[in-house]
Amino acid sequence: MAFDGITVAALVRELQETLKGGRIYKIAQPENDELLLTIKTDAGGQRRLLISSGASLPLMYLTQGNKPGPMTAPGFCMLLRKHLQNGRIVDITQPGLERIVQLHIEHLNEMGDLCRKRLIVELMGKHSNIIFVNDQDMIIDSIKHISCMVSSVREVLPGRSYFIPMTQEKSDPLSVDPASLRQSLTEKNMPVYRALYGLYTGLSPVIAQEICFRAGVDGDLSTAFFTRDPGGQEALNRLCDAFFHIMEQVKAGDFHPVIVYEKKTPVEYAALPLTMYGEADRTDIPSISRLLEQYYAEKSTFTRIRQKSADLRRIVQTALERNVKKYDLQLRQMKDTQKKDKYRIYGELLNTYGYEAAAGDKSLKALNYYTGEMITIPLDPLLSPSENAKKYFDRYGKLKRTFEALSTLTAQVKEEIDHLESIQAALDIALREEDLVQIRDELVESGYIRRRGGAKKARFTSRPFHYLSSDGFHIYVGKNNYQNDELTFKLATGGDWWFHTKGIPGSHVVVKSEGAQLPDTVFEDAARLAAYYSKARGQDRVEIDYTEKKNVKKPNGSKPGFVVYYTNYSMVIDSDISGLTLLED
Repeated sequence: MAFDGITVAALVRELQETLKGGRIYKIAQPENDELLLTIKTDAGGQRRLLISSGASLPLMYLTQGNKPGPMTAPGFCMLLRKHLQNGRIVDITQPGLERIVQLHIEHLNEMGDLCRKRLIVELMGKHSNIIFVNDQDMIIDSIKHISCMVSSVREVLPGRSYFIPMTQEKSDPLSVDPASLRQSLTEKNMPVYRALYGLYTGLSPVIAQEICFRAGVDGDLSTAFFTRDPGGQEALNRLCDAFFHIMEQVKAGDFHPVIVYEKKTPVEYAALPLTMYGEADRTDIPSISRLLEQYYAEKSTFTRIRQKSADLRRIVQTALERNVKKYDLQLRQMKDTQKKDKYRIYGELLNTYGYEAAAGDKSLKALNYYTGEMITIPLDPLLSPSENAKKYFDRYGKLKRTFEALSTLTAQVKEEIDHLESIQAALDIALREEDLVQIRDELVESGYIRRRGGAKKARFTSRPFHYLSSDGFHIYVGKNNYQNDELTFKLATGGDWWFHTKGIPGSHVVVKSEGAQLPDTVFEDAARLAAYYSKARGQDRVEIDYTEKKNVKKPNGSKPGFVVYYTNYSMVIDSDISGLTLLED
């Protein structure tokens, strides 16, 4: 993902169509590095333009939302209000394919004279800024002051001349000619896609890979291929054609914004169709502003939840690793106890045939009357046969007691591992902060997090996922173990159907049958949901157990979410739920 020059070009075109000729009605500065302009357009409506120069997430787009500003406006905001309040936007431009948007604004000064100024938005990662300049390119002020102590390339301070920093030797892809492009690509010895975005401004790695894909050229292939391989020239021709086709789309304003999703999570976007992704993964968005707002809102939600759940994940992972190590050690000890029956048989045979052993013998051959085979029993020559028998019985007794203790302990530790893995699965599907509340409370109840003194039990506001099948049946999916128990033993009735991945941590899925016979498609829909909301998400073949709810039982004293069932059906299915509708309860 990248707020690249092509994205900026699409944004500039959209702003020209909607804001050009409009008057700036309100100016607010909700955050230290953010502006929100309210503009009355020629069409009579109001539009809001959000501009953020945040180092980690520079943004600019039209939005329906509003953000409250501070009680006292910052100095930069007051300055803009003084000069630009009621100013008219006469033009919106982008130099080349630079990640720069220039708002050309016409206003009346204190003397009533018509003046022109520019509000320049630089969307350049950590170097992003919002700069206010006069018609002589003199900086009046900026939202971030950059002195020579911070940058040796360019100072951004009141009174300094404004210029676009040329920190990289890149060319404008909109003005390059075919001969220059061919020469540039054959001079470099690096992967083709890296050469494209390294040579020309405004191209992101994603667009560079898209150009390669459209040309049928492996983007990771070295550019040396074009000159040394017999098919190199033909591949270079295709690459140049794809490059200029995209540049023509940009010049013509032929933008088709898309967001690419992977497992319902936004992973990429572009102002042009990304044909290198399948159609099922791409979602067309009607405007670049809506794309940017939607993408970063969804991405921000996903990132924020990952950050909020980081502590819980660390607690669960630490406990899980500790229990897995304990379980592995116990299994090795259990393996050692397998010798116990051998020692018991040695003792019994010595009591039966010990009279045949002479003093000082180191072994005794005897018939094992359990198997009918002759075996050799090692002896301690310093001990009598009866004493050797007692020694073997003592070993047997010790290993038997160890086996009995370990049988209970390993079952407990395995149950704890399964419980922790189910909590991990719940953390993976959490979408909102309230989804984490029950998970935290479960960890508190399980003793993994200490409840603070006087702290009240959290109020639960999270609800299970609610889907509607293609046949109109309601399907519910638990987000955590508490919700799993709630769904299975309170919401579901005896005739409803219950689904869960076989031997894999995941959510309980309940289909409300309402006394009707379910079509096969509903069974498949519910099974896919069980596969998707489990550790098996993304797999093409997942085994699902399903049964009527009346067959599902919860043992006394068992962990949250743990159930048993002895009568069930099974099916193998994929985890694709794209055809299901998620309802907002």
